[in-house]
Amino acid sequence: MSASKKRTVNDLDDSHAEPNKRGPSSKRKGNEEVGMGDFEDEWEDEVDSDEGPNEGEEAGQGNQDDAMDIDIHPAVEDAQAPSSKQAAPQTFLPGLHKLSKDEILEPDQSAYEMLHRMNVAWPCLSFDVLRDGLGEERRKYPATAYVVTGTQADTSSKNEVLIMKMSALYKTQKDDGSGSDDDDSDDDDGALDEDAVLEYKSIPHVGGVNRVRAQPTPLNYTPNPSLPYHVATWADTGKVHIYNVRPFMEALDPSPQSGSSIPEAAKKPVHTITSHGRSEGFALDWAASFSADNTSVSGVRLLSGDITSKIYLTTSTISGFTTSPNPFTSHTSSIEDLQWSPSEPTVFASCSADQSIRIWDVRVKGRKSAMVVENAHDADINVISWNRTTGGSGYLMVSGGDEGGLKVWDLRGWNKPSQKPSPVAAFTWHKAPITSVEWHPTEESAFVASGADDQITIWDLAVEEDPDEVGGTNGTSDPSLRHVPAQLLFVHQGQKDIKEVHWHSQIPGAVVSTAFDGFNIFKTISI
Repeated sequence: MSASKKRTVNDLDDSHAEPNKRGPSSKRKGNEEVGMGDFEDEWEDEVDSDEGPNEGEEAGQGNQDDAMDIDIHPAVEDAQAPSSKQAAPQTFLPGLHKLSKDEILEPDQSAYEMLHRMNVAWPCLSFDVLRDGLGEERRKYPATAYVVTGTQADTSSKNEVLIMKMSALYKTQKDDGSGSDDDDSDDDDGALDEDAVLEYKSIPHVGGVNRVRAQPTPLNYTPNPSLPYHVATWADTGKVHIYNVRPFMEALDPSPQSGSSIPEAAKKPVHTITSHGRSEGFALDWAASFSADNTSVSGVRLLSGDITSKIYLTTSTISGFTTSPNPFTSHTSSIEDLQWSPSEPTVFASCSADQSIRIWDVRVKGRKSAMVVENAHDADINVISWNRTTGGSGYLMVSGGDEGGLKVWDLRGWNKPSQKPSPVAAFTWHKAPITSVEWHPTEESAFVASGADDQITIWDLAVEEDPDEVGGTNGTSDPSLRHVPAQLLFVHQGQKDIKEVHWHSQIPGAVVSTAFDGFNIFKTISI
């Protein structure tokens, strides 16, 4: 059985900057120690793991062999209202404003529907959201989410793949007097003052985990303990491992039939790709074929790209997995990201440090790309995302570069040899490399991005700037918002060195992110 272990949350001094419905509108205060709510107090949070201390051990003094230490930070609580003698809060704009020595950022709690943070012992560069059987379009609280991630420990032998269950994710409590959009929300149990709970199961992993991706599941998905749920990891040893995480998810929610024990065989990869030699990589993406009734997976395929510009294709067979010995080779530098087409099962896209985006068809002889946009960015292209909504926007792709730029491309214009494609939208809000980007799973015009400037931004291309709005400043009376793009809905800050961000497809509007100092899961009122 899993033993519970408690950790005491330390005082937090990292800051958040969050906007309201339009543009960044986080606030700053002077000469006042205000962090994220009342985090000056010590909170005890319960963490259930597959390895924990004996009963009676004090917080922080558990078994030194534990998989990892985790601090759960509860939802943002009520912060003390500023007195009449204090200066009025000001809007904080990243890149425009700087905090003085006696200033810290305070989140605009009214801008969040949910906000939780959790610290981990080792940084996690990548993660993916795991689909569960709790239902679609989940809007009630407390929420529950499952993710899979991998560590970057100080020594290779300490690394692990972690299958995590985040539960008791309650709504953010609002400031006194801030009001609510819902008059009936005063007695909402979803906003109870309760701590989040994190449970996890671990798999030993040789080498740091550069990237993690979980296989797609059908729309009418129902978890079946007898069917595998595959997850791939890119190790810094040059190997790509494929695991079946189904037993670990079952162990996090044990039933009388399955129990909570995990067979030792489940901790071994079901397949390891060694074609990349000793060259590590980061690019990884799954695709799947589904049954006619869209309830089960009939086959999966996996792309992996390395720093020597090679892309390999691995497909599932009746007996397991097979990796083609012939790589795709058109890029001239490191493969940074890969995306399968949402509509054509043989087509995929890639981006590279050679500043190009390429479109491929696995049926083309010679394993060369079919289309290319050279110099799509002025620097390395780190990430791409192909729009997968069912609203007919499968021709849109968003890319993020090392220069901090975000570009949206209409792929329908890429088949004109005489005309170089140009982006239909471009944004330069971020001031450091883009580290992650992903289209919203259902809102075809919205996407989320993260950058090395410690910002997570949410965008909506459907929003157009109205010159007739107040002062031409996106509907506000604050002239400092004049340079904020109309399409920028939300800015979230507070994490350090953000690496990856994903939407939770079963909890509308929920965003999960990982950074050097841990995970955030939040939901804004903006989308």
